[in-house]
Amino acid sequence: MEHKSTLPFKGTPEQAEKLAKVIEEHKGQDGAAIPVLHEAQEIYGYLPIEVQKMIAEGLDIPLSEIYGIATFYARFTLNPKGEYQIAVCLGTACYVKGSNKVLEKVKEILGIDVGECTPDGKFSIDATRCIGACGLAPVMTVNDDVYGRLVVDDVEGILKKYA
Repeated sequence: MEHKSTLPFKGTPEQAEKLAKVIEEHKGQDGAAIPVLHEAQEIYGYLPIEVQKMIAEGLDIPLSEIYGIATFYARFTLNPKGEYQIAVCLGTACYVKGSNKVLEKVKEILGIDVGECTPDGKFSIDATRCIGACGLAPVMTVNDDVYGRLVVDDVEGILKKYA
């Protein structure tokens, strides 16, 4: 289920100019949509409908096709990411040790769901598969900081560090 962004789109003229150059470089090439979407996500951090429209118009491809590609591939995101990107591992080892309860607590404290960003742009939440720290299960990351052997009562203190 796709979540709606809780933040308004704030593209800059510089970003629009970069995207226009990318579109121009790929215009007329077979399969141009995917590399343009990748570069657009690098420029903007995500692919809001405003950016998808620019790509569709620039490549002369229907918006429905651009949207279809952007929603099909897991590497693309239609929602902005927060300054602090929280990822809770739901891989087998973490899940068995209660990561689902950790995730529920994070969602409760921040008032957002997986795939969403807080209205102030500070936090976003993702549920991930194994991150390779099974010995520390359950595991949560905040940007590059790793927190392991978590219990639900740890979550509030961790989030306060970033507030």
